Amino acid sequence: MRYSTPLTAIAASLLLATSAAQANETLDVEMHKVSADGTEESIGTVALEHTDHGLLLTPSLTDLEPGVHGFHVHQNASCDPAENDDGEMTAALSAGGHYDPEETDTHQGPYGEGHLGDLPVLTVNDDGEANLPVLAPRLSMADMSGRSLMIHAGGDTYSDEPHLGGGGARMACGVVES
Repeated sequence: MRYSTPLTAIAASLLLATSAAQANETLDVEMHKVSADGTEESIGTVALEHTDHGLLLTPSLTDLEPGVHGFHVHQNASCDPAENDDGEMTAALSAGGHYDPEETDTHQGPYGEGHLGDLPVLTVNDDGEANLPVLAPRLSMADMSGRSLMIHAGGDTYSDEPHLGGGGARMACGVVES
């Protein structure tokens, strides 16, 4: 009888620890450079984590061009190249457009009422590393299933002109696998 109490306490502790881990679920998305020829070498990961304030995205990336870059959730879980309207192969075009489940067809940034896929810009330091977390207050882990993360060349104006909200060519992509 004296062993039942410690065993019960251990079982309860394990159950609580498992529940806490599930509540703070994180998911690592491996990011790869992309080109018209396909997916290339890995440049690191972006950790996705649910918070009370939205989805926290924490990059651990290297080998990027210093500066700010457009950063988005794209509709499809693919980083494959595809043929554009001009018949040219385009890097990661199979990812589709920005995640926009409400079909707003407008860029308004991560705090506006446009695409849910508009994330805060990704900042890359002078050493080509990105490690500053960004918060997407309107996204949850549930939104990420079947999507991809995309890093664009250049910053993001969060406007509808020019097309892509000011982000340039697709330069890195990762498929969210949940």
